[in-house]
Amino acid sequence: MKKQGVISLLAVVLGLIAGAILMAIMGHNPIEGYKYIVEGGLKNSKRIGDTLATATPIILTGLSVAFAFKTGLFNIGAAGQMLFGGFCATAVGLTLKLPSPVLLPIMVLSGLLGGALWAFIPGILKAKFNVHEVVSTIMMNWISYWVVYYTIPAYFKGESLETESRQLSDAASLAAPWLSKLFGGSFINYGIIIAILAVIIISFILEKTVLGYELKAVGFNRDAAEYAGIAVNKNIVLSMMISGALAGLAGVIQYTGNAISMQIGVLPNQGFDGIAVALLAANAPIGVLFSAIFFGLLYTGKGFMSVKTSIPPEIAETIMATIIYFAATSVLIERVIDKLKKRKIQGAIEKKQKEGK
Repeated sequence: MKKQGVISLLAVVLGLIAGAILMAIMGHNPIEGYKYIVEGGLKNSKRIGDTLATATPIILTGLSVAFAFKTGLFNIGAAGQMLFGGFCATAVGLTLKLPSPVLLPIMVLSGLLGGALWAFIPGILKAKFNVHEVVSTIMMNWISYWVVYYTIPAYFKGESLETESRQLSDAASLAAPWLSKLFGGSFINYGIIIAILAVIIISFILEKTVLGYELKAVGFNRDAAEYAGIAVNKNIVLSMMISGALAGLAGVIQYTGNAISMQIGVLPNQGFDGIAVALLAANAPIGVLFSAIFFGLLYTGKGFMSVKTSIPPEIAETIMATIIYFAATSVLIERVIDKLKKRKIQGAIEKKQKEGK
């Protein structure tokens, strides 16, 4: 785990160096660029709150992908599960007229179940027919996209625009005035609390429960797990459903916390960012938390950087892509670290031999 942490940090450092080189080639000052990215995300309490709010859905999609990875599955459908989970929560929020303490838990639960349902189908296809989850989850992404595209204008159309839903009432919003006030009026909301709780719960499940052990066993070696008496097919479906539920929660937070209406024709980028975050975090829940906050910082800071300088905001996205490239080539970085360690040990041995003579 310690080695993976070092590799992730190296990937970040190498990505930042590559970004600095790119800025310099384009005739910009990299130090100035990074200065404004950091200021844009951390300059004051409001910007810190906005960074955390931006990171919150990515924490949950990162957890979703990491959980599936841990159990040997590649859930590339977090975007669709997030969209459908957000749609379910929005539909409940616009339909039911209940007090906030009653309505919000129902909305969160509906989003969680919506995401789980959307991942259930790829899970069943994988368990029963060995259909690769990458193919089925990509298909489910687009089914989710079109379901929302047609259902929002048909049943929940906004008052002035057909391309978005009606706005949620205050009772149906995850907005937390006391939390927003604490962070200088930022759009941070109850979602950050939900995300942190999810990190703790998923970490506990994976490391401290029989269920977590069985899920990881299926991921490490499906045949060996089956030979040991573990219900492989059941665990595959369950793993996909938990992964989908986490992505569904991300949708609840994005569409009822960070926003108060749903736009159609958009597949949320946070679903795909979750793949990058999980990769950078080496699928560790705590690592996902910090990786997502780092991505949130880049997203929040890039706009400030482009306002203060002539550096295009796309540079920040290039940096993220480069970091993921280095994280993906972690095997090579690991080999370099091992080689350096061997040299160090070899040098110490040779030094002792010389001293002995």
